[in-house]
Amino acid sequence: MVIYLVTFSVFLLVIVAMAVGYIFQRKTVSGSCGGLDGIGIVKECDCPEPCDARKKREARAARQAEWKKNQII
Repeated sequence: MVIYLVTFSVFLLVIVAMAVGYIFQRKTVSGSCGGLDGIGIVKECDCPEPCDARKKREARAARQAEWKKNQII
């Protein structure tokens, strides 16, 4: 049991040290390669008009959100 507590303490200490380092650097969180922004893509889908499948997904999500909103009230 002592080994588990020591291991947990070491992991906790490392996480706290990383958090303090992050706070003092004041950098934004980013991926190792910069993500899509690194290659000039502003958003995941650069289409001027969404495709039919995306419109259907968005409509379904809006209906579900509306349904949930009405269920809460």
